[in-house]
Amino acid sequence: MKSFQPGFLESVALPPRLVQTIRLLGEFKGKQDMFARQHPQVLGQLREAAVIQSTESSNRLEGVRAPYARIRDLVQGKTTPRNRSEQEIAGYRDVLSTIHVHHEGMTFTPGLVLQFHRDLYQFLPGQGGRWKLTDNDITETRPDGSTFVRFKPVPAFLTAKSMEELHEGYARAREAQEVDPLILIPAYVLDFLCIHPFLDGNGRMARLLTLLLLYREGYEVGRFISLEQVVEANRDGYYGSLYESSQGWHEGLHSLVPWLEYFLGVVLLGAYRQLEARTGELTATKGAKKEMVLNAIARLPEEFRWADLEQICVGISHSTIRRVLDELKAQGVVQCASQGRDAVWRKS
Repeated sequence: MKSFQPGFLESVALPPRLVQTIRLLGEFKGKQDMFARQHPQVLGQLREAAVIQSTESSNRLEGVRAPYARIRDLVQGKTTPRNRSEQEIAGYRDVLSTIHVHHEGMTFTPGLVLQFHRDLYQFLPGQGGRWKLTDNDITETRPDGSTFVRFKPVPAFLTAKSMEELHEGYARAREAQEVDPLILIPAYVLDFLCIHPFLDGNGRMARLLTLLLLYREGYEVGRFISLEQVVEANRDGYYGSLYESSQGWHEGLHSLVPWLEYFLGVVLLGAYRQLEARTGELTATKGAKKEMVLNAIARLPEEFRWADLEQICVGISHSTIRRVLDELKAQGVVQCASQGRDAVWRKS
């Protein structure tokens, strides 16, 4: 589409910091096999946690919420969805699983995108697997409750044609091998979001397609660190960079740089740095694990859930977390406001 018009990508002037980010990402990609050889158990623990975190964060970004315990049980197949939010969460879980397992054999076409969207809404009959039938605007709500249009996507009657052109352009650029895949992937995601091909689920689809495209190029950090959670933690940058890079898109006069800096520097490089840090943290001594729990509590808000702490302390045993919390409670540093798996703790 617009980012894949002849000569557009070749004309993008990359700032030195972006060139450095791409170099670092290449180095991290080269370390993936080393991580797998040296820390297989740690990566297994991270993989299990990442699926839950990705499902929770990507849906929460779109206002789809459920208690952590329900999301965990849905992801692990221990229960079935009982309301609309859980139906959407279960759909995301299934598409995520499909990408994790079958990405190598997939042909990246508009038909595959429609299939993913169908599966995303498989528990809500009739809502998935088709391009939008009416125009949709990307809006923002002001503090006073009023809304304004941030961006006008491609109109509904041009959606199918635009998606075909986007995939044809992406395939040509990838085959030509003249532009780094780390530029092609965020360019595709930006164009996808500017087309906004579905009435609902565009954000979640963009994040799922991001994971697929990264896997196809050998960047597998999303297996172990939730990219969706990184986006959620930096959501202002996500929406801000998309807004900047979408200006002038319809005329082909947009700048990819703000979006590239966010996508590559904040999300992808940030995830690889987390992976490197966590493989060190999770193989540390018992004393260091206690210190990791203390540091995690210090970073959390004044009121936090047990599940929030457990998500940060991936690989730290339940008993270790409990022991640290009990010690802090005895010291008067924290207090337990509610019991159970979704217990709420407050800092004193």
